[in-house]
Amino acid sequence: MTGHATADRILADLATGVTAEVLAQTGPLAERLARSQRIFCYGVGREGLMMKAIAMRLFHLGLDTHVIGDMTVPPIAAGDTLLISAGPGDFATVAALASTARAQAATICCFTAQPGGPLPGLADLTITLPAQTMADDQTAPASILPMGSLYEALLFLFGEALILDLRDRLGQSAETMRARHTNLE
Repeated sequence: MTGHATADRILADLATGVTAEVLAQTGPLAERLARSQRIFCYGVGREGLMMKAIAMRLFHLGLDTHVIGDMTVPPIAAGDTLLISAGPGDFATVAALASTARAQAATICCFTAQPGGPLPGLADLTITLPAQTMADDQTAPASILPMGSLYEALLFLFGEALILDLRDRLGQSAETMRARHTNLE
């Protein structure tokens, strides 16, 4: 496949998931995050990297945001939000974190490509990103992007749209966000 053909195929794959219907899900999530006391982010593998990107942007907006796995994460409590990613609908680690959050009366928001999975069933809000994950990349119509990369790319793009929605809701400017960027990021 030539470079142009590959680029066209990647863009086509992304276009199937970045629709007005999918992006409309930013509203309810932005509303919840704007009124959260603290926000905790987690995902496994490369999904985890996308969740860290979202956490960084939430921090830039001035929200009290934490990445689970860091040594300074405070205990989760009522009024907090757990923002998790479970592309294929289930991960044991993510399920354990969701159970802890549920026991503490925190809100759970789950990103997934499989809304019928067990983890979305635990969530107060499920954000469905229609994309192939590693769990179904050998049975579903194949994306050119390997091993769940399509889901991860959509998670990143959705996260950026979410931040734009939150920026407007919170009345933040690009300059204010930039001022919160640390020189250790």
